[in-house]
Amino acid sequence: MKTNAKSIQNDNNYYFPKKKITGIGASPRKNGNSDVLLKYILEGAKRNNIAVENVQLRDYQFQPCIGCERCRKDKICTGLNDGMHLLYPKILGSQGLILVSPTHNYNVTAWMKAFIDRLYCFYDFDDNRSSGWSSRLSGQARKAVLAAVCEQQSKKDMGFTLEAMRLPLEALGYEIIGELAVLAVFNRGKVKEKKEILAKASTLGANLAKSLAR
Repeated sequence: MKTNAKSIQNDNNYYFPKKKITGIGASPRKNGNSDVLLKYILEGAKRNNIAVENVQLRDYQFQPCIGCERCRKDKICTGLNDGMHLLYPKILGSQGLILVSPTHNYNVTAWMKAFIDRLYCFYDFDDNRSSGWSSRLSGQARKAVLAAVCEQQSKKDMGFTLEAMRLPLEALGYEIIGELAVLAVFNRGKVKEKKEILAKASTLGANLAKSLAR
């Protein structure tokens, strides 16, 4: 069944997320280090008796925001009809969220940036430009964890990767429970050899699950 903006708006559960966690992976490289980290974070959450879902942005065809501003009136993205309309119900229906991205040029990947920009449709604005705003996702005890992977050894070379995920989620109303910065890892799946990092990833997921159970 195709999901579109109208069906999302008509969903009676639109504003009532379930105690579920959706993990969003933003790497273009299948079975790479970001995929491994997301898997371990989700497994840590799942061991605490919470439903989880693993979503890879590379598996969806969607465009970046085009700035049409139709969502200000329609309360969901109606300017584009693409794979984001399969992702919106997952985000709306999950109280917990995981974002994982490798560092591309000191920032998140283009897939993650486009995904975050398309969440703009959940903001409400007043009638003035440079206006006041609020998020329709706030006040729902939504919580999130973040992870980023960088080839270089210095956290400075990770640039804005974690910040580029944290600030938009906080603005949308998410409480950030924890973050994981993984450095000096590049070869595909190499992070599997880093037992301490994998343990931290699992704990990150467990902490997110426990925070939703309170």
